[in-house]
Amino acid sequence: MNTLPDWLQIHEGDAPLIVSFPHTGTELPDALAGHFVSPWLARRDADWWVHELYAFARGLGATTVRTAVSRSVIDVNRDPSGVSLYPGQNTTGLCPLTTFDNQPLYRDGHAPDAAEIARRRDAYFMPYHDALAAQIARLRRRYPTVVVYDAHSIRSRIPHLFDGELPQFNIGSAGPGGEPDTSCDNALTDVVENLCALSGLGHVRNGRFKGGWITRHYSDVAGGVHTLQMELGCRGYMHEPADVDEHSWPTPYDPEHAAPVRNTLQQVLSACLEFATRRNA
Repeated sequence: MNTLPDWLQIHEGDAPLIVSFPHTGTELPDALAGHFVSPWLARRDADWWVHELYAFARGLGATTVRTAVSRSVIDVNRDPSGVSLYPGQNTTGLCPLTTFDNQPLYRDGHAPDAAEIARRRDAYFMPYHDALAAQIARLRRRYPTVVVYDAHSIRSRIPHLFDGELPQFNIGSAGPGGEPDTSCDNALTDVVENLCALSGLGHVRNGRFKGGWITRHYSDVAGGVHTLQMELGCRGYMHEPADVDEHSWPTPYDPEHAAPVRNTLQQVLSACLEFATRRNA
């Protein structure tokens, strides 16, 4: 009997590759929806359409894990203790109080207290990570090496979080402790970076986004688990308006516009799979 909550979506593949989608959700629980300044604001910072962009992953045999719950409710790619992943830099927390543009998410008096954060952690954070950990363990029973690929996107210009315009491809390989190039074998990061460079689009390795809690927590290179985060600048696969408001954002997913980025991502995931397959030979 399937005991998964409706918001937790898992597809089990047979390849030694897992694609995690922690931020593509837009659902707001009925009991919480009225606490936010507006439903649009509570959904605005989602990784829009990223699970559709990577729809090809299942054809590669990849396992996918996705939460449909908005990151504004709880961010499953943050340290559950509340410790910042990017000390000294502007960021959002486990249960964000502000948007990426530093706007308040909650109406006065409705921000979550410690008890509410603990409740959300039990209700949404832990089931996601229990599922992700179970899928890693399932594949590790079959394969010595597994790659966990964490898929993200963000608007290309957010002055509160970073200066200027973000490259289209932002490769993150920060492992335990947050040190870059430790979450996976450098040979894998090198191949991924080269594929991004060959696309002719902007790319950076361990720039502003070095990898979130998923990349850092599940990395176990010695134990055969290699993790990698890809943060996409949204303009690479969707049209970004000059002014983002309730009427202009998000723009619809445009498969034709997304084709160049999607083609590179297909090569990237294929490279991840090839890396694991060679290690498992």
